[in-house]
This record gives sequence, C-alpha cells and structure tokens, in this order.
Amino acid sequence: MALVYKVSLSSSSSSFSFANTKSFNPVNPNTISCSLHFKSSSSSSSPFTEKHSLERYQRDNWLYNVKQQEPTSCSISSDPESIRQNDIALQLPELKNLLQVLREKREEKCGDGKGEKCGPGNVYLVGTGPGDPELLTVKAMRVIQNADLLLYDRLVSNDVLDLVGPNARLLYVGKTAGYHSRTQEEIHQLLLSFAEVGANVVRLKGGDPLVFGRGGEEMDFLQQQGIQVKVIPGITAASGIAAELGIPLTHRGVANSVRFLTGHSRKGGADPLFVAENAADPDSTLVVYMGLSTLPSLALKLMHHGLPSNTPAVAIERGTTPQQRVSFKTLELQPEATISGMYLLKCSISSSPVVGAAGLHAFAIVQVFAELKDLAHEITSAELLSPTLIIIGNVVSLSPFWPHSSKEVPCFAGAI
Repeated sequence: MALVYKVSLSSSSSSFSFANTKSFNPVNPNTISCSLHFKSSSSSSSPFTEKHSLERYQRDNWLYNVKQQEPTSCSISSDPESIRQNDIALQLPELKNLLQVLREKREEKCGDGKGEKCGPGNVYLVGTGPGDPELLTVKAMRVIQNADLLLYDRLVSNDVLDLVGPNARLLYVGKTAGYHSRTQEEIHQLLLSFAEVGANVVRLKGGDPLVFGRGGEEMDFLQQQGIQVKVIPGITAASGIAAELGIPLTHRGVANSVRFLTGHSRKGGADPLFVAENAADPDSTLVVYMGLSTLPSLALKLMHHGLPSNTPAVAIERGTTPQQRVSFKTLELQPEATISGMYLLKCSISSSPVVGAAGLHAFAIVQVFAELKDLAHEITSAELLSPTLIIIGNVVSLSPFWPHSSKEVPCFAGAI
C-alpha cells in the first residue's frame, strides 16, 4: 500500500503526519545515504528527468539537506516501494521547513503583523509542451520564473527546468512504469498544503496539462478545497510532433476529424481497446498516446472493424525533444528499410555543440513509418522506447517523410 501523507498546517507548528494501513518505520540514515548515492550515480542522455538521474538529485538537492556520510557497508533494496518511501522520508524535513518559511512570509505581508488572516495562494497547472523551451507560452514563462514551489513531471524537459527562477524550489513527482515517486493522492496533498500557506505553486506537466495529464483531477480536487486553479495550456504531443513531421491532423478531403486515445486506462476504467470499433474511421486521424504495449491488439481490432490494413501510420520516439543540439544535417536514409510500406527515419547527427548561425536544432529522433498491418512489428524491430506517440490515418501520407516520397529531405529543425 502506497504511503500517503498529509502536511499539517496548524498555526502552532508545521508538522507532518502519516496515515498508513501499515506502520511506518523511521529510515536508517545510512540506508538513505546509500540509496541516494546509488541513485545519483546513474546518468542519462534523455532530455527528460529520469527517475533516479544525477540531474534530478542535483536539481532537487535542497530536499536532501542531511549530512551524507559514505556508509561502510550498504545493501540496496531492489523493492521500488522501499526506495520510494526512503526518498520521501529524506525529503520531509526540508518540505516542513519550506512550509514554515512560506507561511511566515505570508503573515508578514498580510495584516502588518496584526494577525489578520490571509487567503490561500494560487496553483497553476502549466503545460510545458514537447520539450523545446522556445515553444512555451509567454504566460508560462512568467509563472515559472515567479513560482515559490514547482512540482514537475518526468516529461518536463531539462531545458525547460533551466528557466526556473533562482529562489524557487523544485520537487520531482514523476511517474514511470513500475515506479511512482508520488501517488496522485500525495501530489494532491502537496499542492493543497503549499497553496494553503499562500505560496505560488506551479504544477509543471509535459505537453498540455488537460490532455492525458491528469490536470482535470488536480483541478477538481483543489477547487473542492477552495483553492483557485489557473490552467496555462501547452502544446500537446500530437500537435508538436505532427508539426515537425509535416502531418496535418485534419485535411480537407482526407481527414475531417481527429481523435486522441490513450493506450492505457485508469485502473477500473474502460479498456481503451474497446473504442476501436468507433475509432476505425478512414476519414479520421487517430493519435495514440502511451500505446506501445497495446498497439498490436489495437491495430488488429481497428482492421477487424474495417480500417484498411494499408492505412498509413507512424510511431515517433521522444518527438521534438532535443536529445542533443548538433549541427544541421540531412536525414540518413536507412538501406535496411526495404519492407513494403515501411520506412525507418533517423537523424544523422554529429557530436559538435549546438547550432549553426541560423539557430537550427537537429533532433536525435527515431520514427517508424509503416502501413497499419506492419506497424507493430516494425516498432519492435526498431526497439522504440517510451514515450512514443503513434499517428494512424491517411494524413500521414501527406508528410514529406512518407516513404513513397522519392526526394531526399532534410532533418527537420526545431527553430522557428
């Protein structure tokens, strides 16, 4: 059972209490030190915040303000829940201190020390788009730079997080398969607790917060508690990736509608594959988020319900995110991609730093173009990783990268 905590905000003290179905045992400092040392030792070239990356712990090091001593011996627990609880326990003292500071700051500003009660702060749900900081809205930039506390997801890029103001505090609450650094209920309580002491709290989400981002759940919870929530939209993955690949999600005479579908359902919810009957529309575009594992079944169901097996489709791994800023190159046309209807695109990149004079950003992105009947197999062959977006529909053939186009095309650029 996940650990659920509530931050107590009584006027006398700022304390943390635990509600558990099982007892919570204090964590041995050596175990925490060992665990943190172990986790910090890994690094990744991912543009995103990986769950135990060195970048994450460097960014959030204010949370680990404890005397770290190299343990003489340590055994690392392989149990994700134990690691998660250790991490939370280590963060609690500094979270408590930050709450106290923010509450005192509010009381100084409101009422001139006469004890006048002040209202709660605001919570901003901010969409950070596909990863390129230049695609942020002006409002998102302003809110990010003026926040007191920012809770950020795994799919918020490192480049975006570099824009956070120097006095703000960052807290990672990302989720990956098999490891949730915070449950959704814990995230709700964190947002509420800091808003109640008058802080400007920003919830950073990759893409758009209201498109498969659970922003609606957070907004509903906070509004029921009397907290004002402001949503700042971001460019969702479907729009960002389609723009990079030159795919119009709707196009006169080709697709008159577009449908977004998640490949995973909430526990207890409807299986997303059950919508295949209604989604099998040749005049519509289907965009599948988080659908790597369920694509084989989805493709079969779509074809079973009448979608032509040769419908164009594309899967894009980490689309529009700058894995590495490199000199502008052309696409390397893969000679092994000879299967009918399938084409594998990879950016040919160099190790040279950053961009040319025109400010062009090349992206280390892998895309698999295929007919629907072949797509699942070719994704497996290309070993695509999450996050991968899938676009299915006749509009895919309008992309200049579609394999039936004979001309060589340049590696798409992210600068505008």
